[in-house]
Formats: sequence, C-alpha cells, structure tokens
Amino acid sequence: VARRLSLRKHPECGSMAGGKAIEHLAQTGNRQQHTFRLPMQQYRNCDFSFSGLQNLVNTAIRQKEKEEGIQEGEILSCVKDIAAAVQHAVAVHIMQRTYRAMLFCRKNSILPSKNATLVVSGGVASNQYIRKGLQTLADVNDFAFLCPPPRLCTDNGVMIAWNGIERLRAGLGILHSTDGVRYEPK
Repeated sequence: VARRLSLRKHPECGSMAGGKAIEHLAQTGNRQQHTFRLPMQQYRNCDFSFSGLQNLVNTAIRQKEKEEGIQEGEILSCVKDIAAAVQHAVAVHIMQRTYRAMLFCRKNSILPSKNATLVVSGGVASNQYIRKGLQTLADVNDFAFLCPPPRLCTDNGVMIAWNGIERLRAGLGILHSTDGVRYEPK
C-alpha cells in the first residue's frame, strides 16, 4: 500500500520504510473517511490473507486519483485518511484471526487454561496501533502479552537472536552441540 501511495515521495515519509510511513500518516488521518471490507469474513478459520484487502485499497486509490485528476505516483490529498483506514483494517483482521486462534487453542486444550501467553513479533509488532490492539485482546482474554521492543521488530534475524537471548536467560532449550541438527533455507 505504501508503494502504491508513493509514500517515498511524501515530504514526511521519504526515509521511512513502508509500514512505518503508513503508521506515521495514520496518526493524523481519519480512518472513518474510508471503509475497507475486512478480508476472509466468510471463512471461520484462523488463516490470514491481505490480498483481498490490497485489491480493495488499490481500487479505492485508483478512484481517488481519478477524482483528483492526478496520475499514479502523485500524492493524494487524502493519503493520511487512506493510511489510517488501511492500518485499522489490517489491525482488526489480525485481531479477529488471532482471537479465533486463541479460542481454538483453548477449546482443543493446546494452551493451558491459565497462564497462556500471546507472543507478537516480527515487523507487524513494530506498529504501535496493531500492538495496542493485540495487547487489549490479550488482556481481555487473560493472556500474558509478550512483544519485543519495536527497535528489535524490524528484522527476522534480530528476532531470532532476541528469542535466543530470552531462552538463554531463562535457561531453556540451550543446545551445546549442533551435531545432528538439520536445517533448510526455507
């Protein structure tokens, strides 16, 4: 979405990664100016997909470009509102699917009835809006919430290292020899 909105050209976002630019602009946007239908509402499972949402957003952007008489690659006057609406739709989709996963795990005794933990990591965990929504979801459902500091959420290699540090501190699952460990690049 950030690429389609040409946020690299936006004066406030030129040096930001796409997700960070969306989050930054969304802070002063009005998410109610655009409503994007949430993806996969007809499926009662825990899967995530953003392709349907991306198609809806692309269609809305094309329509706005047409209305404003601008070409693709130029900045829309409503870019902050679109960013806010997209960020909100993504957050709600993630929260809904995560909630379903929490219920599924509890129903099938995959998680303990007490002291369950929701861990959020990776790039999505650096978004404060999404993080706050997932924190609320965890709180309401009596889950502990673990999330690394945002500065560690930008790179999977850093996330793996952070996980290793936490496990080392806790004395859990430390391998003293990697003999016999198989790994594949994917």
